[in-house]
Amino acid sequence: MRRVLFLCLFVIGLSAAIFGFLNLQGLAAKGEFETIVLDFRENISKEELQSDLQAIAQQYNVTPRLDNKFSAKDNVYIIEGDKKRLKELRKSKIASATEFIEPNYIYRIPILDEDRVPDERFTPSANEPNDPMYSKQWHLHNIGVVGAWKETKGSGITVAVIDTGVTQVRDLAETKFVKGYDFVNDTEEAKDDNGHGTHVAGTIAQATNNNYGVAGVAYEANIMPLKVLSSYGGGTVADIAEAIKFAADNGANVINMSLGGGGESHLMKDAIEYAHKKGVVIVAAAGNENENSAAYPARYPHVIGVSALGPDGEKAPYSNFGAGVDISAPGGSDAGKVLQQTIDPETGEGVFLGLQGTSMASPHVAGVAALIEAAGVQEPDEVLQVLKESARAIEEDSLNYYGAGQLNAEAAVQRAVRGQISFQDFFRWLRDNGYLNPGFWIDGGAVALLPKILMVLGSYLLAWFLRVYFPFTWSWSLLSGLVAGSSGLFFLKTIYIFDLPQWPFRLLGSSIPELGNTLQGTSALNPIFASVLIPLVLVVLLLGHLQWKWFAIGSSLGVAACLGVSAVLDPAVWGLGSGMLARSFLIVNALLCFGLARLAVKNEEQSA
Repeated sequence: MRRVLFLCLFVIGLSAAIFGFLNLQGLAAKGEFETIVLDFRENISKEELQSDLQAIAQQYNVTPRLDNKFSAKDNVYIIEGDKKRLKELRKSKIASATEFIEPNYIYRIPILDEDRVPDERFTPSANEPNDPMYSKQWHLHNIGVVGAWKETKGSGITVAVIDTGVTQVRDLAETKFVKGYDFVNDTEEAKDDNGHGTHVAGTIAQATNNNYGVAGVAYEANIMPLKVLSSYGGGTVADIAEAIKFAADNGANVINMSLGGGGESHLMKDAIEYAHKKGVVIVAAAGNENENSAAYPARYPHVIGVSALGPDGEKAPYSNFGAGVDISAPGGSDAGKVLQQTIDPETGEGVFLGLQGTSMASPHVAGVAALIEAAGVQEPDEVLQVLKESARAIEEDSLNYYGAGQLNAEAAVQRAVRGQISFQDFFRWLRDNGYLNPGFWIDGGAVALLPKILMVLGSYLLAWFLRVYFPFTWSWSLLSGLVAGSSGLFFLKTIYIFDLPQWPFRLLGSSIPELGNTLQGTSALNPIFASVLIPLVLVVLLLGHLQWKWFAIGSSLGVAACLGVSAVLDPAVWGLGSGMLARSFLIVNALLCFGLARLAVKNEEQSA
């Protein structure tokens, strides 16, 4: 009966896993679209191209059109269509003349609510800018921007703002602008009719030390306004991809994209690759769905994905996290929003608004990237390395809320200015990060693997002890149980693979006692999983099986070792705290697990 029950559970689990895998589409296949992109090969003749376009027009009663005036050289055309039409086109003869046919996904601006802030005066502290509202910009204080300005303010660097456009409000009057483009309306002037793009541009390069309004991160940098989002905040992948290439071809050093959504695009991926090869640093917002994955385009390779912090320095409640997040920066929360001057979309007049969202976090990183480039580090991968190495590291971040850490403008610029570090710099880095503190080598990162090693060794020692009194043969099922119960494949927890969910790695990287808290990313053990309960269930189900019973016995020994080591090194249990009560709970259950394994082995010997 136990075998039948176990077989049923196994079949159910396997079916669920296969079904989940087959239906796992993730963001790559999710997204809204109303039009379809046809990217015709560039080596086909004009005659063949026109023939294909006419065939499409006749068959589907649509008018294929170039996305904008820059699309002709790439043969990128747009037609209206849905999923059904997309499938038909991909199966048609026309598909052979294209590089790809894909949805023209709609991406949007990820912002939440807003606060209007009246202009006011204040007396600046020493070394701070004289902008009257700078004191309200907690987000600039958070990243240490004043310290960064001692070295550079971004002069000579151009930042492309791919957004709703930018309007030169009063506090952007002294900011330098270079030629941009409006890809929504196909005009040279990229004015803002939403307010989002102007706010983003302000964070990057709002005029500073002008006795008015607020300050910006890299206020001597140039802004290149590229409008790809309409007044309602939505825009297509085709426009965004063309804007990326425009920025790369027209001298942009940094691109900021405070926009995103679902749906992977070959067209945009190619544009990002193109810009990266031309030396452009690309930064994008992670998204505001509080999901375990950054949205596109932050999720693409060569894009710096940015999650959002609140004023308390913690992950903002709305911010996406996990795969695709490279670094975190201030994005605001209800406790404090990101303040800049922008426009009132209804009147077009300048207004000071506090906004929150990963849209607000991304331009902080773009602005600091501009400072880094102005300091002499200009290769995109090197800029990213500087950002990561200078970030304020977060010790416990199992769900990758913060990427490499929290943005630190002062440290980033100092690292960029230093260039090749000397021995003295290296020694100072070791000291500042605590590596020269003996406590680090006893308690910290250098011995982070010690508990796992002790758990595995402990489980083997317990198995050896049992084998002395009740001889048995070592087997792969027993060894697998020892690992599953004691440590799991713990090294998998640190792996992040592009565009894949991370929970399978955390699951496989956890021991049986850790399964109850691993998905939530907490450190305290769940008392149900960190007890004799699961080993008991495994023994009851598998004891009658020739091979799997040894997995159950090994698991029980592994759990005993895991609980024993945890009781000594980290006795934290939900509801029991981390004191003597939790320690006693773990020790008692460790003894029960060992006793259970002993009974199972003894029963095996008597049966034999």
